Amino acid sequence: MTLATFIDTMNTWGRDKVPFLFMVDFEMENPIIKRLNEIDNSIFLFDINGFSNTSAGAQNISGRIDVSPISFEVYKKKFNLVYDRLAYGDSFLTNLTVKTPVALHASLRDLFYQSRARYKVWMKDELLVFSPETFIQIKEGKIFSYPMKGTIDASYPNAREVILSNRKEEAEHTTIVDLIRNDLSQVAMHVNVNRFRYIEEIKTSNKNLLQVSSEIVGDLPDDYRATLGNILVKLLPAGSISGAPKTKTVEIIRQAEQEKRGYYTGVVGYFDGKNLDCGVMIRFIEKQNGTFFYRSGGGITTQSIAEAEYQETIDKVYVPVD
Repeated sequence: MTLATFIDTMNTWGRDKVPFLFMVDFEMENPIIKRLNEIDNSIFLFDINGFSNTSAGAQNISGRIDVSPISFEVYKKKFNLVYDRLAYGDSFLTNLTVKTPVALHASLRDLFYQSRARYKVWMKDELLVFSPETFIQIKEGKIFSYPMKGTIDASYPNAREVILSNRKEEAEHTTIVDLIRNDLSQVAMHVNVNRFRYIEEIKTSNKNLLQVSSEIVGDLPDDYRATLGNILVKLLPAGSISGAPKTKTVEIIRQAEQEKRGYYTGVVGYFDGKNLDCGVMIRFIEKQNGTFFYRSGGGITTQSIAEAEYQETIDKVYVPVD
């Protein structure tokens, strides 16, 4: 499906209050939109804040994964390229991601059922997403966004105070909040930051993490349902997983990562005929040529230290299970 057809379909179904599910890849080259009653749950499973096409599945499955990180030397080359562009002034913040080979102890489908996350997607023989990050929600004529920037191991001494007082993390988070506030102002009125840098805890199979989020909200025009496709695409790609300024930063990402992200860091969501809920596809496992890869990354600024960013990228390779 072309992006233009995707936009037109979403606009039409939104206007007619037809429930649907959608996915858009990072490059916006392979968007998907399906009526909810047309989704085959032998091929595609979703659970979006409890709205799901699933029933009871696997129980007591191991969420352990064996990780084979890329070397620091390989990461450092990518980091240095990004850092040089930042120092030159081409970007204030660039989200750099990598692929980590992993070995699983359960199938992607079983991990879908066992994992806990706001946004879960399983595509047969292709990918698994268990993301904590909301991209946008539309409720009663208001649009909300919840960017997440800043992660720390919850077991770290005084972890909450450490992450909130870290100047590099604060600057990175502030940049993304400002970017998304400006993005929302393209489609909404009276855009405000309701909550700034609040903490959420994420449970994983081997540790708990603290994640820093903010809440931004604006008012949509009365006819917003007839322009849902335009609204969504105008906001893509998500600022939290690209950077600022967005257009130039995406060029840097392509140069540093040297491959397409595909559905990783794209968005997935549904429209129930009235409201829309959409998440960013991070915390992502994909299968390529028989090998599983876990994609992860983080925001790079001129205050970043390569060793710390490398470790954060590895720390984000986990499955959130009880």
